[in-house]
Formats: sequence, structure tokens, C-alpha cells
Amino acid sequence: MNSDTQSLVSCAVDARGIARVTLNRAEKHNAFDDSMIAQMQSHFAELATRQDVRVVILQAEGKSFSAGADLGWMQRMASYDYGHNLDDARALATMLQTLKTLPQPTIARVQGNAFGGAIGLISCCDIAIASRSALFALTETRIGLIPATIGPHVIEAIGTRWARRLFLTAERFDADRAENLQLVHECCDADVLDSRVEAAVEALLLNGPEALSAAKQLIREIAGKAVDAQMIDDTSARIAHIRVSQEGQEGLQAFLEKRPPSWASGSNR
Repeated sequence: MNSDTQSLVSCAVDARGIARVTLNRAEKHNAFDDSMIAQMQSHFAELATRQDVRVVILQAEGKSFSAGADLGWMQRMASYDYGHNLDDARALATMLQTLKTLPQPTIARVQGNAFGGAIGLISCCDIAIASRSALFALTETRIGLIPATIGPHVIEAIGTRWARRLFLTAERFDADRAENLQLVHECCDADVLDSRVEAAVEALLLNGPEALSAAKQLIREIAGKAVDAQMIDDTSARIAHIRVSQEGQEGLQAFLEKRPPSWASGSNR
């Protein structure tokens, strides 16, 4: 996949294995429609199969990360019947789940406005770093809708209590509040946003690719579950499996020999 400036969404992978998925609709504040959702799904689905990709960054051109749903798309949806609307919603939900379950770690680089569905994208990323000037809002109820497809991901990120307020009021909130809500992990001045994203990339490149993927799967599959006999057996099997894997053996040997493991060669640290 090479960057395509004519695409609504482009993807480029550098020599280190860093994929940058870029929303390219700056003139519309990266508001997305069914075509943009389909392109995101296509890129995410392909990235999921690529062994050479170590980290995925979701970013946007222009002043805004994304203004949410495109006005023209919403006008078209208003004329759709129930079945067509259901298909449309499922396409968005599928894309979000594909992003969330990517085997590689994902980073959202957020600037400007991040409204509506954009908050779903951010919530589906493993790490989110925002410019301090960014603004956020769950605006769906303002136009008589609900944040349904993004809802599970947003609630997982910020919790039920704050979701009840923000889903209902549709109020705007700043990056500091987004950080306090754990929607983003870090906010910073705009002029250091790229360097903070790069610092996160560098930290991830120090870690075993298979371990990162397994850690993501671990979180998805045990979060919220009781620690019972089945959980003990499952987690014991996971660590035993990875200890005897080629990557696990290399990591342990590198630690004992006080040298960097083979996968850390892509890092500048």
C-alpha cells in the first residue's frame, strides 16, 4: 500500500514498519461518509495481514482530526429505509472493530476537532495523543441520533458515568478533560505533537511484536472477567506458550546476555 493523494484515506509504510493511515479530506475537516469508511476498512483489513508492519498510526491532514459524519452522507441516510441504514451502520461498526482488533499496536494522533464518530476511532486505538488545542464532542443527540456503533468503544474508554453525561449533553470538552477521562493518554502543545507520537513509536519498537499482539489479545479476552479456575488455566497457558516461542526465547536470552533483542534494531534508542 502506497500513499495515494487522490484517496479519501491513504496508507504508507516506512522502512521501520510504521504504517500511517491518513484521513485526506482536510477541506471537509475529514468528515467521513460511506466511501471513507470503506477505505478505512480496506486499509485496516490489509494491515492486519502484514507481518512487516510493527505500529499503525491513525492521523489526519488539515486542521481537524475529523468532524464526524459528513453532511451529505447524513442527508442520504435520511432518505434510506431501515435495511439500508442497518447495512450502513454495520459497515461503520465493522470498520471500528477491525481497527480495534488489529494485531499491531495503534496510535491516534489527534489535532483540532474530533467530533462524533471521530471519538469512536480514537477509542479504538491503543494509544491516543492529542494536541492541547483539540476539541471533542459526542454530537449525535444534538441532531436527534445516538452514538450507537461507537458507543461500546467510547464507554470502554471513558466509563459509564461520563458517557451518561457526554452522550446526553453533546457538550464540547477540551484535551485536558479528554485526558482526565482517559479518552486520550496524553495531551501536549501542537508543536511537539509529532515528537510525542514518535516517542510512543520508539517505545513500542523496543518490544516483541508477537508479545504486543498477544498482550492486546489478552486484554480483549480477560477484561472484566472473574479470576476463576478457567482464567488461571488460560493465563498460565498463554505465558507458557509465549515463553517457549522463538520470540520469547530470543527475549529471555537477550535479557540474560544483557544485549538488545533482535526486534529492537528498528528503534533509535
